[in-house]
Amino acid sequence: MVVDDIERRLASAAEALREHEVVGRRSIELRRRADELTAHLSTLRSRHAKEQADVDRLEGLSLTRVLASLRGSRDDRLERERAEAEAARYLVADAEARLGALRREQAAARARLDDLAPAPGAYAAVLDEKERFLAASTDPRRERLLALADERGRLQGELHEIAEAVAVARVAADDLALVQDGLRGASGWSTYDTFFGGGALSSAMKHSRLDATAFAAARADRSLAVLRTELADVPDAPATAPQLAIDGLTRFVDVWFDNIFTDLAVRGRIQRAQENVARCAAMVDDVRGRLERRTASAHERLVAIATERRNLLAER
Repeated sequence: MVVDDIERRLASAAEALREHEVVGRRSIELRRRADELTAHLSTLRSRHAKEQADVDRLEGLSLTRVLASLRGSRDDRLERERAEAEAARYLVADAEARLGALRREQAAARARLDDLAPAPGAYAAVLDEKERFLAASTDPRRERLLALADERGRLQGELHEIAEAVAVARVAADDLALVQDGLRGASGWSTYDTFFGGGALSSAMKHSRLDATAFAAARADRSLAVLRTELADVPDAPATAPQLAIDGLTRFVDVWFDNIFTDLAVRGRIQRAQENVARCAAMVDDVRGRLERRTASAHERLVAIATERRNLLAER
């Protein structure tokens, strides 16, 4: 039947058009985020250059070095400046990694948008054909059948977007679980450091756990950024996930100036990070629940569309 062919092509064209619209919005959002991160990275690089210049002045032959040596403070100042330079370098590396991931997302979105470039024209052509067909037809069912086909195509596109968001949310939840585990371990070593005088061994273990946890947190932050992008493609989906961060300077301060005050500061920051990560994990769980309900609702509507179509075609 002619109507069956138009139905099939209309559903397919509607699905492709929806994806074209979604990927177009995604590309705009990714470009905005990349521009912001590029500007932020420039600031971080300038800060790192300044910190490194401070180190170079103290390491080289300069008036600063001579005056610091005369005061007997050169070694302490040099170690502190090195720590601050390392912290700045770490932030630059983290921002570069996030920008690299963002640019890979941009490239994938641009490639997909190129593939979908014919979608708007193809959908318009099928709509024109539908209009001509309905104008020549006297069957009252055909307009409703074609409307159902259009809705079916858009719902199928939405289900594809939701499935992608669910997959990313699952990865983000796993990454956050790793961060929570690392923070629990670091918190335990920090308690031992603070109240039982753990010394070099416990400090080394705590720093190792914090470094591993910071790496996991950076990965979780990238997962959450991807999740925010995916959620922008899903109708009525909530935005989620603040930035994850443990104060990077604390790790370096504690290495060289280990005492009860900095240990308590580290413990406090670990506790705040635990609270932050727990909030993020709860938000991701909430998002997954909403997406699952949205999936169920879309499937129910598809079943209703199929039932209505079948009943219309069964009429004589």
